Amino acid sequence: METLGKEVLETLIYGGVGLIIMFIAMFVFDLVVPYNFNQELKEKNVASGFIIAGLFIATAIIIRTVIM
Repeated sequence: METLGKEVLETLIYGGVGLIIMFIAMFVFDLVVPYNFNQELKEKNVASGFIIAGLFIATAIIIRTVIM
């Protein structure tokens, strides 16, 4: 049981750190790219949604690789 608790805690920590890194990546992406993604998403621009989804997927793959 002790091992299960440790694994759950590690999973929560890695998940939290991963989310923080994803939000930082989105912030940096917004600074670097001269395009207002938030406004485009409000106007239901699907292409902007795909770009942001790709950013999150790519960041998640990188985080997973580093953790493994």
